This record gives sequence, structure tokens and C-alpha cells, in this order.
Amino acid sequence: MTRRRITQRGLYFEEFDEEAVYVHSPGRTVTEADNVFFTTLTMNTQSLHLDAEFSNRTEFGERLINSMFTLSTLVGTSVAQLTQGTIIANVGLSDVRFPHPLKAGDTIYSETRVLSKRLSKSRPGQGVLQFEHTAKNQHGDIVAVAIRSTLMQCTPGDS
Repeated sequence: MTRRRITQRGLYFEEFDEEAVYVHSPGRTVTEADNVFFTTLTMNTQSLHLDAEFSNRTEFGERLINSMFTLSTLVGTSVAQLTQGTIIANVGLSDVRFPHPLKAGDTIYSETRVLSKRLSKSRPGQGVLQFEHTAKNQHGDIVAVAIRSTLMQCTPGDS
């Protein structure tokens, strides 16, 4: 028996629904190791991420997760569901904010809304999407929000 093959992919431009909220799974529990590895890998020597004694004396009382790790994880959690194999390029990020700190042991849960979509005027078979990505911790506190513009493939043969 020949079985039908199904390959996971993101959505094509036409499949995105501006009325939907895309909930991404699984969540991602963040560890101290994640923070130290990412922080040192990216050469961000901010003491708030690396120096426990310094951080203990701040208003937070402990090290915080590097906000760029938070942003990267927020966008990354959406890939399998939305853009895996269907994105052409990230066009830009804007309005990035971190209203609540993320700490080691917190779990990120994320969701995405489509803010706008339009066919590309200069690139047939492609469209521009603007996403609003939101990450919350296990308590429901918003830890990151970002607007991301992407260039996406249209459904093959539909353009």
C-alpha cells in the first residue's frame, strides 16, 4: 500500500485569516542555561543577565532573561504553524516591547494575530503580511509584544 505523504509547512499567503488568533504550541520553559548561553553567544555582557550578585541588588532581586532571547523565542514559536517553508523573508520588526520581565523557570506561551495582508505590487506570487506576536508567561503576564512584517509565498499556481 502506498501511503499519502504529508509534509508539515506553514501557511501560504491566502490561507492567513485576519479574524483569527493563532495559538502556538508547545510552550517553552526558559532555563538559566538558555539565558547564559544566549547572552554570551550574542556578546551581550549586561550584568542583569550574567551577574547574580549584581542582579540580586536590583529591584528584580534576580537575573532576568535576556530580552533578545525572549523576542527570538516569541517569533520562533510561531514558525512551525505559520511560516515554515512558506516565508520568503522577514521585512522588519517594529513596536517591540517587554512589559513584564521573564525569569528563569518561566514558561512562554505565545499567539499571533494577522494585522494586515496585501499582495506584493512588485513581486508576483508573493504577499506582505504584518503579524502581531504576543508572549505571556505561565501567570498570563505579557512578557513581549512585537509587530513583524514578512514577505510570504502565495499558493503555488494561484498567483
